[in-house]
Amino acid sequence: MSKNSYARGPTSSPLLEQSIGENLKQIVARFPDREALVICSQNFRATYAELWRWINRCAKALMHDGVKVGDRVGIWSPNRFEWVVVQYATARIGAILVNVNPAYQAPELEHALTVANISVLFHARRFKQCDYRTMLEAVKPRCSQLRQTVSLDDDWHFYLQQGESIADVALEEFAGTMHCRNTINIQFTSGTTGWPKGATLTHHNILNNAWFIGESLGYTEHDRVCVPVPFYHCFGMVLGNLATLARGGCVVVPAESFAARATLEAVQHERCTSLYGVPTMFRCLLEEPGFDQFDVRSLRTGVMAGAPCPIELMREVIHKLHMPEVVIGYGMTETSPISTMSHRDDPIERRVSTVGRVHPHVEITIRDAQNHVLPRGTPGELLTRGYSVMEGYWNDEAPPGDSITPSGWMRTGDLAVMDDEGYISIVGRIKDMIIRGGENIYPAEIEAVLHTHPDVSEAHIVGIPSKKYGEEVMAWIRQRPGATIDKAALIAYCKPRLSLFKVPRYWEFTEQFPMTVTGKVQKFQLREMGAAVFARREGEGAVGSD
Repeated sequence: MSKNSYARGPTSSPLLEQSIGENLKQIVARFPDREALVICSQNFRATYAELWRWINRCAKALMHDGVKVGDRVGIWSPNRFEWVVVQYATARIGAILVNVNPAYQAPELEHALTVANISVLFHARRFKQCDYRTMLEAVKPRCSQLRQTVSLDDDWHFYLQQGESIADVALEEFAGTMHCRNTINIQFTSGTTGWPKGATLTHHNILNNAWFIGESLGYTEHDRVCVPVPFYHCFGMVLGNLATLARGGCVVVPAESFAARATLEAVQHERCTSLYGVPTMFRCLLEEPGFDQFDVRSLRTGVMAGAPCPIELMREVIHKLHMPEVVIGYGMTETSPISTMSHRDDPIERRVSTVGRVHPHVEITIRDAQNHVLPRGTPGELLTRGYSVMEGYWNDEAPPGDSITPSGWMRTGDLAVMDDEGYISIVGRIKDMIIRGGENIYPAEIEAVLHTHPDVSEAHIVGIPSKKYGEEVMAWIRQRPGATIDKAALIAYCKPRLSLFKVPRYWEFTEQFPMTVTGKVQKFQLREMGAAVFARREGEGAVGSD
């Protein structure tokens, strides 16, 4: 009889019962002269002792400004050293850091400021084509709770100077009152189906998640971790900053936002041992002109996460980027974020085909729509429970059961399969599953086949409306540089590898996909674009699937 799809992570290593500030203070005492933070685009370097001084100056400035425990302090900026300083300074004094997406436009900014009741906002002057000051001026009149804005480019040093009147002993006494179960962070979800919601997280949530991520990757004070993913997202803030600094390593940031050449230069010049990215970022690195000229042999590990990871891409990363211990992580903002992760010692077949096994002190299960636990090998919704699950959505009026069950299970919305050894494979999102003529089709399966084609750089599958079948399968394809391929060749490639009803009927070729700032493809936009294409071609004959 098949075992149920349930697993619990190991508990031999205890959970940390300390605040983020306490944890960093211990690391500073152990490694004061080791390099902690390098921001290449700002030519900024700091040892642990130097970073600690920056953090304390900012914490005292916030105290002088009247920021109290539980007050919301926002940061709206791309990757800069000030972001890391504010992250730890707010944790030191118990303020709740609110991560504001640097790509937000005025309506999204106003939503974040209002929902979280942000009273102090640190912000960059601009990001890419966005003028932050102009947007702030437009929304301020409707955000009465926002009493202070601090430009990192214009006001930063003056703001920090104001804290000099606060004695060090006063800060230490205040910081000593922090409890690890206090709320410390609000991270907004992507908001692809409506306004973003603010996942509410504690010291206990994110510090422990970071700690066990570092343990899985074997981090020590000798590791230098290249972080080209954004700080505002849990990937950069937790897997990057917290996981590295909690182990005494060095965070290396190539640029304000992802740039392939800058990332490769940072790995080479800073002798990085670990590299992070979503699949799209790793693909860009491998396809960067002159890639072979970069010396990346210092790398040993890293994390690919944030989106389904094609098997062939994972193999290329292992061999061409010299990352034999690279792992895949799976999670969501609401779970701090990692719930499952492959281990650097796992067989390569497991690391390229699954998202690993359950994380320490976490439970996972796979259930059907009626909430029954499914046998292993059967696809269903993945749920997770444990210390990492958020407290809830900030100021959200929706019933808690919509996302967290009465027994504490977080519903992920992802379709997954657990094998006999407890390894998890993600087969798609529930909302992305295509139902064609009564057949359930999982986009990840088709994408995996297409990613094995030598001329395909990226493939994304969506379902679009069909009068005959309810939904039809559509493929969006980006070719590798210099490749020439057409849909007939791709159909011929798919037919021996997929059931006929899974072979895409419609094909579109593109140079770029609609993306979030974290590098995730926005499939809801591909569906909308695909529906428009379908409407134009509705009278055409079926292609490859009828």
